[in-house]
Amino acid sequence: MLNLKNVSKFYYNKGIIATGFTKVNLELKLGEFVVITGESGSGKSTLLNVISGLDSYEEGEMYINGEETSHYTEKEFEDYRRKYIANIFQSFNLINSYTVYQNVELVLLLNGYKKRQVKKKVLDMIEKVGLTKFKNTKVSKLSGGQKQRVAIARAMVKDTPIIVADEPTGNLDTESAKDVIEILKKVAKDKLVIVVTHNIEQVEEYATRIIKMHDGRIIENTQRKEIKDEKRLVESEYHKITIFNKWRLGIRNTFNIVTKFLLLFAVFLFITVALLAEYAGFALSEDENNTSYGSAGFSDLSENRIIIKKQDKTPFTQEDYEKIKALSNTDYIVEDDLFIDNSISFYRNDISFYGNMRNIENLKGTVDLGRMPQAENEIVVRANKDQYNISHNTEEVLNKTYTLRNDGEQNKEIKVIIVGIQYRENDYDYQFEFYLSTPMMEKLRSMVNRNYSDITVFFNNKYTSYTVLPSEKVEKGKAIVSDDLKYEFSDGRVRNKPIVVTVSNIYYKEELNLTVGNTYTKSNYTRVTGYENYSPYQLPIFINQEEYDAIFDKPSYQSSVYIKDAKEIDQTMQELETLGMKPKKAMDFRVDYNASYKQVMKIIKLVVTVVLIVVLFFISYFIIRIILKSRNIYYTTLRMLGATFKSVKRILDIELFVNSTLAYMAVLGFIYLINQNMISFEYIAKLTSYLTIREYVVMYLVLTIMSQLIARRFSKKLFKNTAINTYNEEV
Repeated sequence: MLNLKNVSKFYYNKGIIATGFTKVNLELKLGEFVVITGESGSGKSTLLNVISGLDSYEEGEMYINGEETSHYTEKEFEDYRRKYIANIFQSFNLINSYTVYQNVELVLLLNGYKKRQVKKKVLDMIEKVGLTKFKNTKVSKLSGGQKQRVAIARAMVKDTPIIVADEPTGNLDTESAKDVIEILKKVAKDKLVIVVTHNIEQVEEYATRIIKMHDGRIIENTQRKEIKDEKRLVESEYHKITIFNKWRLGIRNTFNIVTKFLLLFAVFLFITVALLAEYAGFALSEDENNTSYGSAGFSDLSENRIIIKKQDKTPFTQEDYEKIKALSNTDYIVEDDLFIDNSISFYRNDISFYGNMRNIENLKGTVDLGRMPQAENEIVVRANKDQYNISHNTEEVLNKTYTLRNDGEQNKEIKVIIVGIQYRENDYDYQFEFYLSTPMMEKLRSMVNRNYSDITVFFNNKYTSYTVLPSEKVEKGKAIVSDDLKYEFSDGRVRNKPIVVTVSNIYYKEELNLTVGNTYTKSNYTRVTGYENYSPYQLPIFINQEEYDAIFDKPSYQSSVYIKDAKEIDQTMQELETLGMKPKKAMDFRVDYNASYKQVMKIIKLVVTVVLIVVLFFISYFIIRIILKSRNIYYTTLRMLGATFKSVKRILDIELFVNSTLAYMAVLGFIYLINQNMISFEYIAKLTSYLTIREYVVMYLVLTIMSQLIARRFSKKLFKNTAINTYNEEV
């Protein structure tokens, strides 16, 4: 039974209180066909909404089977509607993009029926309302009378004890109205039927009770037929909507309106492209501008280079090199390792080249310009193709003689001829590599060792910091010093005084015991030493050229092994250790000169990404909300039919998830076509080359989370107010 005792409904709008109805008292029973009539604004529809649980009330008490409802929360009213109420709306509230079958089926899916339980019930009810031949027809193609029959079938298939109908014949002609009322009376046997109408003539003959309202009050309550059997209202059977039905409805809603699908697809496409482009753009910028590795002692920090010394600190022998070459992962060996990291400069007139030395035997491939060397003083230069001297002065570079002069050694000039040029592609390093013959490398060995050694001079019982230079004018075992040094001795004589020159580095230490054989002054400087440009602030000590070369012309104590596969570098290092070597990865000496800058950029990237995600979320939510406004009636109809907040949210979750996933897959497909050269977009291909599986997964997770947050936010709007108020207002 349904009882109302002094129930009132008020509306509050901008501080103004309006009355829906006041002090209503009713006692309604199963089997009644109650008609509520009155002029527009009399409160009859408001009363019907309160009885059906679509709206709340402020005063009095409404009882269902003797249970009070004034304390009900919105969730409890949802349960109340699911258990007891079936609605037939004046405007039908059908899903126009659904078929007749799908509209009737919908209420059962929302109330937890499984697919196998649904079909027979739906078809039987469609047959009862005479629409079997229209079961697969979209509702949008039906007449008004047919739509109302669908609404009745949807209400009746739910099998609740109370059926409420708001103006069920208001939009129908007389004949259609009569058919609808007869169907309603027929299928509503043994139920409490409450019909609101302003046209009493259409339903008067079916009514067991007629209630007339005016200005929010009941002015007549005429019982035309006595209902003696006071049965309790029996709750209809319902369960939570199944996961399968949620997915079924979510996927159905994704594609049921093409325009909506395309608009949502475009929004998620924009979000996906924006996120991937932002990340790839930062990665490209970091690669082009922020990667600056270097080392104080090594210029080649290749991942394929292993620097080796012997564990016993002795120099390498040919036998050692043969064993290393026999390793399966060895590509080639640079015996004079120090050449790799020692920079030299060749010059001619106003053209100069600065770079590192390599053995011509280690040159891969052939030259791009010129030819391979034939004489020992002919060399190949390897450089970036965009380097100015290579790209603009080619004719001035090839087949020209260049001079190498070691620091301060004016009398030791080495002449070379550049006969070939090899390009380095996609390389931002503008330093050159010089490929020299083995004899030429041997001539330069002492010079390179000199750059890695310390020279000290013990003279007059103390260590000094004089510069030591070679000269062919000095006899073996002798040294030539400045005449001014004689003032450091008490006897004023410097000739025949002992002098010890010591050369030391991390590999060896060697002493050269000499005596002063001659002295130089400003006037005889060039004649005695062979050098020009005398300076009173630099008073070098000159020794014999051969002796000078001998202390630096030593066998290799350090070499480099270049391997074929960097992935197997650890295994190769273990094999080198078993050969008595002490290996080190060249890349372990890397120092990132822009490490601090990169940390700042990481923070900026994080901040920009977070801001972008937030901005994209609100922009996309605003747009999606506008798109979904057209679906406001759909989702509030789900709510009126018994859907809970969780089920509505989950259906919307699935719809947005499917749409966002399809948009994401479309972007991935486009990227795949570009990477397979089926579509030509060079810049996009370059950007996407910086994206790894990790980035794609993270971006997809972000997109999915955003879609779920949007669904939740929109769903909360739908359930913020009572069902009827939400239906009547824009979300």
